[in-house]
Amino acid sequence: MEDRKDLTWGSYRSTTRRLNEYQVIGRHLPSDANPTPKLYRMRIFAPNDVVAKSRFWYFLGKLRKIKKANGEIVSLNEIHEKRPQKVKNFGIWIRYDSRSGTHNMYKEYREMSRTDAVHALYQDMAARHRARFRSIHILKVVEVTKIADIRRPYIKQLVEKNLKFPLPHRVNRNAGKKIFAATRPSTFY
Repeated sequence: MEDRKDLTWGSYRSTTRRLNEYQVIGRHLPSDANPTPKLYRMRIFAPNDVVAKSRFWYFLGKLRKIKKANGEIVSLNEIHEKRPQKVKNFGIWIRYDSRSGTHNMYKEYREMSRTDAVHALYQDMAARHRARFRSIHILKVVEVTKIADIRRPYIKQLVEKNLKFPLPHRVNRNAGKKIFAATRPSTFY
């Protein structure tokens, strides 16, 4: 804990809540009736492996008649991004519970990794729809490689060939000029 002394509580919380991607493989406990039960594999986005296991049992309990008491986790691996320095487009299918009901949704994000895209999704859903982490179920995360497959216009505008970011209203700063002047400077040309 010595290396975290300089962090404030807010920044410490934000660094620990960073999402990771886990592959969790689990199954029903073997019995005399079924000595080799079927394996179930899920890719879970969670801040740590404890939350990943908990989410795995939550989803498996909803999908199959298996709970933590009569099941076991066979494998838990953290999945790392193959090319974390490249900007990619991601399509995410989700199902979330709002105050009025359950909704399916498809969203696109332009990020460096799958975990960054999912983190942006959680922030976006919290801002636009007031959806909490517990009410969002990520169904599928796919990297959109073809520009023709991008559906959303706010991502399409970022993949144009000659994309420019003009800088209007530049304030001219002269090096030899005094800091305080008698007249207000004109910044429009």
